[in-house]
Amino acid sequence: MDEIQSSRRGRKPVHIDLVELEKLSSLHCTDEEMAGWFGVSTRTIESRRKRPEFAEVMQRGRARGRISVRRAQMKLLEDGSGTMGVWLGKQILGQRDVVTNEHIGSGGGPIQLAVKPDLSRLSDEDVLQLRELARKTLPVLPEQFETDPAAARNKTSEVNPQ
Repeated sequence: MDEIQSSRRGRKPVHIDLVELEKLSSLHCTDEEMAGWFGVSTRTIESRRKRPEFAEVMQRGRARGRISVRRAQMKLLEDGSGTMGVWLGKQILGQRDVVTNEHIGSGGGPIQLAVKPDLSRLSDEDVLQLRELARKTLPVLPEQFETDPAAARNKTSEVNPQ
């Protein structure tokens, strides 16, 4: 008698109707929504999904749901929805929007990115140190660096008048 009672211990398995499960899956219901429909916990839905017969029913239902959505989209397209046509073109045909940003400087020319520093506030010693640093970083001493610190200050002050 103990053997019979021990086999009956535990909670009675809840019946989940596979036809209803497929319908809910076709609506892309969440596990929480399905659990509420059947009166079980989400954990029950998750564990049942691991069983092949439940997994197949849920996959088939979701596939039917996607087909239903696609059918409705195509109907909108056939009814003349331009927005749906653009969206389906992007999703199915890989079409995309191309946005080109063009930046133009003054007078339609290129944007000037080089900024010439105002060296007029530097002392002769500062200009010599700066020139020495520039000389160390550049492979060749360009013409714009004068050997005379005062001439270098005058050249930049002409570019940046105050």
